[in-house]
Amino acid sequence: MDLNEIRETPIWTLYEKGRNYHRQTGIYTDTDRNYRMYNGNQWEGAKLGDVEPVQKNFIKPIVKYKISVIHDNLYAIVYSSQNYENQEFHKEAERYCDLLNSYASRIWERDKMDYKGRRVTKDSAINDEGIIYVNFDKEKMQPINEIVKKNDIYYGNENDDDIQAQPYILIRKRMPVVNAIEFALNEGMSESKIPFIIGDTDTFEESGEAAKLELDNMVTVVYKMYKKDGTVHYSVATRWCDIVEDVDTGLSLYPVAHFVWEEKEGSARGEGEVRYLIPNQIEVNRTEVRRVLTVKYQAYPQKIVDVSKVTNPQALNTVGGVIKTSGQAVDDVHKIVGTLPPAQMSPDVVQLQQDLIQMTRDLAGAGDTATGQVDPESASGRAILAVQQASQAPMTEQKESYKNFVEDLARIWLDYLIVYSVDGVNMEEKKTDPRTGEETVQIVKVPQTVLQQLQATVKIDVTPKGVYDRFAQEQTIENLLIAGFFNAERVSELEIYYKVLPDEAVAPKTMIGEAIEYIKEEQRRIAMIQAEANIMQQRAQQFLMEDPDYQAEQIADAQMMIDAQNQANGAPKEEAIKGEEEVAAKEKAMDKREAAKEKQKGKKK
Repeated sequence: MDLNEIRETPIWTLYEKGRNYHRQTGIYTDTDRNYRMYNGNQWEGAKLGDVEPVQKNFIKPIVKYKISVIHDNLYAIVYSSQNYENQEFHKEAERYCDLLNSYASRIWERDKMDYKGRRVTKDSAINDEGIIYVNFDKEKMQPINEIVKKNDIYYGNENDDDIQAQPYILIRKRMPVVNAIEFALNEGMSESKIPFIIGDTDTFEESGEAAKLELDNMVTVVYKMYKKDGTVHYSVATRWCDIVEDVDTGLSLYPVAHFVWEEKEGSARGEGEVRYLIPNQIEVNRTEVRRVLTVKYQAYPQKIVDVSKVTNPQALNTVGGVIKTSGQAVDDVHKIVGTLPPAQMSPDVVQLQQDLIQMTRDLAGAGDTATGQVDPESASGRAILAVQQASQAPMTEQKESYKNFVEDLARIWLDYLIVYSVDGVNMEEKKTDPRTGEETVQIVKVPQTVLQQLQATVKIDVTPKGVYDRFAQEQTIENLLIAGFFNAERVSELEIYYKVLPDEAVAPKTMIGEAIEYIKEEQRRIAMIQAEANIMQQRAQQFLMEDPDYQAEQIADAQMMIDAQNQANGAPKEEAIKGEEEVAAKEKAMDKREAAKEKQKGKKK
């Protein structure tokens, strides 16, 4: 096959345009450098000779601390209906929103979104941007969240950070040729096109130096998404072969969510944490090497020997060795052997290095106070938390950005559900037995029309989970317990406290809400049991007031009902039905006698 006789696909032409832009702006080289400096390979390309490449990596602790600040919270997806026009449906909509919330919670756990969210945050802090592409499993009716590297996504407008406003989006994937052929055939591609799926060595664009070495015969596959008439279309191609040609997905949102560490004017990529720490890191490492060299060559005493007067100079390097002179008097040994005292290094060098590290950490918002290096024995949990929260104020922007990122994911999940739930979607609903309090799970089929009518919006509940956050939460719950707010008599006061408590408060609002529901449920159960007990007591008093003949008749009828019920429980199916019919007949007869007796009493009155 002559490659000169075939043409590149239109998608590949767009990909080449994006790739040239990435090279022009240095995205590929910046990516490798940022990750290299973060991981500690900070002397790449330096010619040091026999000098050891010592370093003090302060970039990694700063990044790890800032990532932990964002993920010291639990993020919960909450859907709510905005369909206020249909009031009857709005009441039912709350139930369906609860089902959606449970569905989202299960997906979050099943797809390990806490882990993936931390990786996205890490990519963003190191390399400006973290991305998740959402696919969908139609059989299991659940989204599949894939992490995409910054190098592998190309925007139609690189100057706009609004994903949904992009004219088109390209996603690049490297896969073995065998897998690419299998994927193409599953997507309905003709077998005659298989020879056009050709392996290549385009690894310069790969994120990370390790990814540039490949064992298998790999090929670049490019996915294109664009919007037309309000829906997302997609197509897939390699350089020489179209795999999927313009399919209307029905989605209204691009299935891509990205998290930029900090906005950068005129850029869709944002600005990360590492890039502008690198110059300081390099200078700290150079200073460290200079200190090592100074210590190596000048911090130890050096011997000076007149070798013309020593017959065995090698003994000078032997512990306890005998130094032999060539007929010279040894009255003054310093005339033969001497030492140079070690040179003193200026303390300014050490101070400069420490200042560089400390000032860089402080300016990055990751100093000792921010990282919580406070004696916990000398301060309460709330006091330490207050200091930490005050020092973490500069991280508010990143926290809000990550919250928006999770909201975008939740909207994409719902968009997929609405489009692909033509035959409805099964969701789990928890039910609690009001008598026993036992919790069961049942499957509810939610129709597509219901999901469309919800007009659902997304809100993200944030719950702190840091060490001192948990300590403060436990203190709050303990104080409420000691004050008696968990008693049924004071549940109304606890409910007022819950309503006025801010969503972002340190106090565990969600737990307090669950406690209120539990107390109310227990009250309902107790009230139901008391009502049944009162009815039984009234019947017993009424029975005792009847004449002995009527009491004997009721006892006999009750015994017959018990026997019939026992027989129905232990008998075969036909006998069980007969036993149930006998019980029903006896109950009907008893009801008639009760009615006749009430009528007779009325006549006497």
